[in-house]
Amino acid sequence: MNYLVLVNKLNPIPEDWTNKIQTEHFTNCIGEDVEVESRAYQAYLGLKEELKTQDIEVDLDSALRSFQVQQEIMETFTKEYGSEYAAKVVAVPGLSEHHTGLALDLFLIVDGQPTILNEEMVDYPEIWEQIHQKLSKYGFILRYPEGREHITGYTYEPWHIRYIDDKEKAAEIMAEGISLEEYLGAVSRSEAVTDLGTSALYSGEERREMAVLIKCRIAANRGCVLHSLRYGGDDTASKENLAWLNQHEHGGSYTKSAGFLMDFHSPKENTGSYNPDYEYKDYQWWLGYDETGGWEIVDFGY
Repeated sequence: MNYLVLVNKLNPIPEDWTNKIQTEHFTNCIGEDVEVESRAYQAYLGLKEELKTQDIEVDLDSALRSFQVQQEIMETFTKEYGSEYAAKVVAVPGLSEHHTGLALDLFLIVDGQPTILNEEMVDYPEIWEQIHQKLSKYGFILRYPEGREHITGYTYEPWHIRYIDDKEKAAEIMAEGISLEEYLGAVSRSEAVTDLGTSALYSGEERREMAVLIKCRIAANRGCVLHSLRYGGDDTASKENLAWLNQHEHGGSYTKSAGFLMDFHSPKENTGSYNPDYEYKDYQWWLGYDETGGWEIVDFGY
């Protein structure tokens, strides 16, 4: 069995995967059944016990998921947060690591209480840092590191860990702060510079959210190498630009606009979207804010 199997937005789960794995079931502290690949589960138990010695308590929210469950999660997130947000945090069925049983979503138990919601768990960065320091010792890696959204296609998730069954390789990946895609050579190792600039209109967190949306989108283009992404300035939030965005086919309800500029190299093969093997400079991305769905990518190009 290949514990380094790559499943992402461009690589589906192998068709015969379910015939290869052995799994174990257990009930977590909130009474939910969780199914995990057997070796990954034993490694998780070791990690869990060591964390207890540091007064850190974790449990498993989910691991192995069926296509049906993944579809339900996608539909729920799309309904509650909009399609753009859902795309950066939830995989479509068939392209989810959770189909492997090797991807584990942790949750924290703080002061005896389960802390499960993503928006709550991000409030404990110090705890997650301590957890991440222990991952490789048990053959785990952090699957979606911060700053690698343009490669993984997903936003930073401190709770999403991945079992690769090799402590030395896991230690190398964690030490370099790279993604599994980079380690396996599925993409070029590159550092993308993100410049959020300054703004009197949008907070740093808002601009960061916009940048992550764009980087997650570019990751779905096999062979694209991102060099830099930068905020286009508050001038992109003009009334004229907002009116233009609302004239788009799926527009009409945006209340704010913003623009970003990107430098990247297109894939060598002709994908139909970009000129092949071409160095793009100041490529434009336009986003609109919808009160019900948040920020969305509305248009891009020259």
